[in-house]
Amino acid sequence: MAQERELTVILDGWSYLECPRWHDGRLWVSDFYTEKVVSTDTEGDVAVVAEVPAQPSGLGFLPDGRALIVSMRDHRLLVRDDSGELAEHADLSGAVTGVLNDMVVDEHGRAYVGNFGFDLMGGEPLRDTTLTRVDPDGTVTTVATDLGFPNGMVILPGGVLVVAETFAGRLTAFDITDDGGLDRRRTWAAFGEPPRTTDVGEAVGQLEVAPDGICADAEGAIWVADALHHRVLRVREGGEVAEEIAAGTGVFACMLGGADGRTLFLCAAPSFPEHERRPVREAQLLAVRVDVPHAGLP
Repeated sequence: MAQERELTVILDGWSYLECPRWHDGRLWVSDFYTEKVVSTDTEGDVAVVAEVPAQPSGLGFLPDGRALIVSMRDHRLLVRDDSGELAEHADLSGAVTGVLNDMVVDEHGRAYVGNFGFDLMGGEPLRDTTLTRVDPDGTVTTVATDLGFPNGMVILPGGVLVVAETFAGRLTAFDITDDGGLDRRRTWAAFGEPPRTTDVGEAVGQLEVAPDGICADAEGAIWVADALHHRVLRVREGGEVAEEIAAGTGVFACMLGGADGRTLFLCAAPSFPEHERRPVREAQLLAVRVDVPHAGLP
């Protein structure tokens, strides 16, 4: 099942890259511990497009092209205008129990934002958490509960939101209603039984797949970065693994892009704990060619 595909290095020497997005011919990506959002044409041109002192994470784009950027530690969603200036779009402090995480923005400019739910880096026990919707006017609404570390998200054509629950080892789907609510919750793909512990270390040992960042392709499959096993998986609804690409290093997010949508970008680093990543610059953005192009959002 594992495919031999050639990986190339696009960016090198960063701290911990996350949340890659292909937008207007460039790849945007957050670097947690340099507190920068950067973009690249993948041919050598790299630009810092935002500096987020409270740590950037999820990225997305409003219908008018302005970027939304998750500011993790102060629980804010920022908006970047064409001049590069940042302003507060919404404050999620009253709605979340942990630092903010990944995000997907729909065609109407509604942002769906996850949060850790507990202090992962500080060693707190696992605790389920919520998914929050931020409307274009900045209104904040809790739209789902009891999620096991909601992480990467995609919106499939037809209006189905799929969220990776990293510490539950599954992808969970919702129908997006006309008013932006989430309905008809179901398991889209399960990777074994969820861990039966609240201890993070024990849970890591029990997870067959730890789904982190995800993206979708034109056949309705989802590429899943497996945060524990140095690989990405192409998964069909129901859980069939159609392809596995071994990366030889940790992979924490992925995004389809490039001119034809068939370049799979991987955010790679040797590990994920903050105390290991913050002091060094070992993170890379990798790229590999695949067969089926991008679809859906982001």
